Amino acid sequence: MDNNYVKSFPDMMAGKKILYVHGFASSGQSGTVARIRESLPGAAVIAPDLPIHPAEAMALLRGVCASESPDLVIGTSMGGMYAEMLYGIDRILVNPAFRMGDDILKNNMLGKVTFLNPRSDGMREFMMTKQLMEEYREMTGQCFAPPSADDQERVYGLFGIEDPVVHTFDLFASHYANAIRFHGEHRMNDSILLHSVLPVVQWIDDRQRGRQRNIVYICVEETAERGGQPQPSLLKAYRFLLERYDVYLVAGLHPNSPDRAAAVQQWLFDTLGVPSFRHIVLTNRKDLLYGDYLIDATEAGGSLQFMGTRIAFGSETFKTWEEVIEYFGRLGGQ
Repeated sequence: MDNNYVKSFPDMMAGKKILYVHGFASSGQSGTVARIRESLPGAAVIAPDLPIHPAEAMALLRGVCASESPDLVIGTSMGGMYAEMLYGIDRILVNPAFRMGDDILKNNMLGKVTFLNPRSDGMREFMMTKQLMEEYREMTGQCFAPPSADDQERVYGLFGIEDPVVHTFDLFASHYANAIRFHGEHRMNDSILLHSVLPVVQWIDDRQRGRQRNIVYICVEETAERGGQPQPSLLKAYRFLLERYDVYLVAGLHPNSPDRAAAVQQWLFDTLGVPSFRHIVLTNRKDLLYGDYLIDATEAGGSLQFMGTRIAFGSETFKTWEEVIEYFGRLGGQ
C-alpha cells in the first residue's frame, strides 16, 4: 500500500475489536492489515489466515466471531463474500467477490497459486483445482440469507468504479440498502482506506457509542467555482470537518430543472466521494434545517432565519475555506 495517506485516528473504534477478512491468496499479514492497525491504533485488529477450502474458512470465521465478539468486520474481495454471511455484526464489504467461482474461471486462476503475503502456517502456494473452484461457487450460493431489518442497516458495500475484477454492485444493492460506489480499483490502497472506508467506520463507531456530533450544513453553491471545479481548499475543509462534525450538503430545489437533484448528487460524489452518501439535503427552506452551523453565502431561502450559527461564506471573516478551517479548528468540535 502507498504511504501517502497514512493517518492515525486514535479515538475511532478505541477499545473495540475489528475482524479483518483478507482476500484471495492473501493472509492476515498483509499491508492492508498493517495500515488498518496504524490508522486505528486504539482498536484490536484480528486478522486470521483463511484456509483455502471455503467451508473451513467460514467455520473458522464463525468460530472467531463466537470467541472474540468483534464490534466490526471488514472484508475485502473474497473476504467481503465471507463477511456478508457473518450476520448480526456490523460489516463493511469492500469490492466483495460474490461470484468467486465465475471469477476464478474468468481470470484464469486455475492451477498453481502463490500467496501474496506470508502465512503463519508457512504455506507459500496451493493448487486451484476445478473441484476447489466448485467449492467456492457453492459457498457464494449461500450468500444473502434474508437479512433482518436490523441486519439490513449493519452492512455497507463499497464498490470501486474502476474495479476490473469484481462487478457485484447491483447484486449487493438488490439485497442491501447501503451500496456505495467509490473512486478506486479492486485493491484497497491507503487512499481508499482513508477516504472511503474510514468514514464508514466512523459512522458505525458513532452509532455504536450513541454519539451525536454537532451538525454542519454546507450549501452546495459554496463548493464549486463557475467552471465546475471544487473551490480552493474545499476538500481540505470538508475532510477536516468530517473528523469532528456530522456534515451535510444542502442544495435548492428547482421545479423547472427536474434533473438537478441527480446532477448535484453526481457532482458531490465525483468531488467528495463516500462521505456524501445519504448526506445530501434538497430544500428551499434553510430555516427548517435542524442543526448547529450553516455555511452559506446567500441570504435567500431562509438562510438568515437559520436557528443555529450561520457562517457567511465569502464575507470579510470567511473569505475562503481556509478561514472556515481556522474557525472550526478553534471550536474543537463544539
